[in-house]
Amino acid sequence: MLRFAGYALWAAAAGALIPFMAILNGRLGRTLGDPLLAPVLLFAVGFMVALTVGLIATGQVPDLRLALRARPIDFAGGAIVAGYVISVTLLAPRFGIGNAILFVMTAQIFTSALIDHFGLLGAVSRPVTTPRLIGLAIMVLGLALSQYTPSRAMRATAEIGQSG
Repeated sequence: MLRFAGYALWAAAAGALIPFMAILNGRLGRTLGDPLLAPVLLFAVGFMVALTVGLIATGQVPDLRLALRARPIDFAGGAIVAGYVISVTLLAPRFGIGNAILFVMTAQIFTSALIDHFGLLGAVSRPVTTPRLIGLAIMVLGLALSQYTPSRAMRATAEIGQSG
């Protein structure tokens, strides 16, 4: 149970930093004069951090000869994370960080459930049961409600009603 709690805390901390990454990358893009340049520097910094952590944790760098044995699809994660970072960098300033993360999280929740249900790409199979589906729906409803803002018309009507 303690291991689970540690992993949960680690995952939550990593997730909590994602909105900050989007904001900081947007700011970096403005500083560089084009938002599409920010992910380039983000990945350069990310590469250096990952290399340093990998060296400290394992005492070695990846053996590229072994990497050549991997299936091409196994490298798609790099393209996926690049697509995510580019998307959030462009969307957050236009769509709002809350909205961007809301839709990212909603898609992640349902995609994760599908991956678990079918055991896709070798993932552990965890069927989507009715209680789990209800839980997923409640989570998405909570995410949506967290972004709800009454329209200006509704606020103006409320203000008129209070003054009268």
